[in-house]
Amino acid sequence: MASNSGHPGRILIVFAVLVAALFGIMAINQTWTPKLGLDLRGGTTITLTASNLTGGGAVSEESLNLAQTIIQNRVDSLGVGETEVTTANGNQITVSVPNVQQDELVRLVGQTAVLRFRAVYAAEQVTPPAPDPTPTPTPSSSETPAPSGSPSPSASTSPTASPTGNGRPAPQLPTAPPPPKTPRPSEPGKGTPEDQGLTWQPSQNDQAEFAGYQCGDEFPDVADQPLMTCNREKTEKYLLGPTLITGDKLTTASAGIPQNDVRWVVNLQFNDEGTRQFAAVTKSLSTQSEPNNRFAIVLDGQVISAPTTVSIPDGRAQIEGSFTQATATELANILKYGALPLAFEVSSVDNVSATLGGEQLQAGIIAGIIGLILVMAFALIYYRGLAIVVLASLVVAAAITYAFMVLLGSSVGFALNLPGIAGAIVAIGVTADSFVIYFERIRDEVRDGRSLRTSVETGWLRARQTVLIADAVSMLSAIILFILAIGAVKGFAFTLGLTTLIDVAVVFLFTKPLMSVLARTKFFGGGHKLSGLDPAHLGVAALPGSRGRRRTVKVGDPAPKEA
Repeated sequence: MASNSGHPGRILIVFAVLVAALFGIMAINQTWTPKLGLDLRGGTTITLTASNLTGGGAVSEESLNLAQTIIQNRVDSLGVGETEVTTANGNQITVSVPNVQQDELVRLVGQTAVLRFRAVYAAEQVTPPAPDPTPTPTPSSSETPAPSGSPSPSASTSPTASPTGNGRPAPQLPTAPPPPKTPRPSEPGKGTPEDQGLTWQPSQNDQAEFAGYQCGDEFPDVADQPLMTCNREKTEKYLLGPTLITGDKLTTASAGIPQNDVRWVVNLQFNDEGTRQFAAVTKSLSTQSEPNNRFAIVLDGQVISAPTTVSIPDGRAQIEGSFTQATATELANILKYGALPLAFEVSSVDNVSATLGGEQLQAGIIAGIIGLILVMAFALIYYRGLAIVVLASLVVAAAITYAFMVLLGSSVGFALNLPGIAGAIVAIGVTADSFVIYFERIRDEVRDGRSLRTSVETGWLRARQTVLIADAVSMLSAIILFILAIGAVKGFAFTLGLTTLIDVAVVFLFTKPLMSVLARTKFFGGGHKLSGLDPAHLGVAALPGSRGRRRTVKVGDPAPKEA
């Protein structure tokens, strides 16, 4: 007795709504294309293998994560977007940056973070740059002439133009061009050593250049030279003197709340040499007036804190500010591990040009189209009209796969790479194979004497177990490969696992209900010779239940004997 086929039409409608919801989410996010990996869009990937600075012992997860954060900040400074810094296998960091020269990225990632302490000679509050400036003029632009009779405010002390007889202002005298910038040394050795750093004074040229300096302008960070830079928020710019103390003399930094206080501070401790230097520096700076009594802590050329100093003879200092527990801990970690906490060896460097990436993407798409055409050609020759089921299943599976790749790329950062495309092409065969299993079970049921509509249901009951076992094997392979593989091969494993799950959903919620609907039509259910469900194709002389027949005769069986 056939099982109840339910309501295949309703199942198809619900499934269509779910697929439409995926594309609706894509429309809400305004994201229509998947995120591409480095091998498809071009760029450089570096794999770094970590080891302890002492040379022995296992790499701690905390140190690896901290090194990942420091490297991520460096890579982000390139401003190219879509950079990725990930950890793998407990001792590796993979850095992927699109459209960056290989040598530049190796230099940037491989260098040791530099922590320096410098004296502040000038500090000025500035307006942080807009996150996304546009050149579109506005009505309030300073270039727009003021209405007649309205005074125009000016911060300049130069004489203002007086109106002439025709009501227009007389032209102002030309202003002197800014002085040319003096080339700055890019290597140490020509400036002021640490033990003489307190004697350094800025020149008039330094002060003039600082007046025109803006946050984001390039300025070499050389230990024995002055430095012009800004804080991390780009709200204050500084003219700093040569390095007074280097970060290698800092032994520890921790966040905490002092006794009888409620504010978070950062505690510093120097080694013996650093304690002597720090005592001399703070004693000298504490007697100065604002801003010369400030002490800048500079990491990778950027001021992370510039507190007012007092004399500290024991090498124990506190940085006070508007800290929360999170910000105080972050600053303590940066100071404690300003240099990378681990030693790294460049294990591999892969460089792919944008042109080659585009060619590989095009080749992958062509390969997928060829595979789809071949599968459809086979389906048309062998299954005839039922090829529409194969084609529709493949199209639906491809649409769902594409939607998931786009959504996963925008939500969790999944990037489609060349091995991932290979996994998607393999999925074409997985989906077609599920239909082959189902159709062969339908044929067996018909040859056992059941009607076509009944065979569609009973055949599914027996085929679905085989489909699930086959997909389970494929899924298990994808999981094992994803766990053991590194780098781009993980893309193949992830895509294979994703498409396997999609195949299960498509077969259960689309292929089977569609077969049930088609079996109820005259063309397919009546066994038309082009339907793929005709008696000859199913291996019987006539469909069971056909008018004028009481017994199904399989092709090749001996004819029934006369009574």
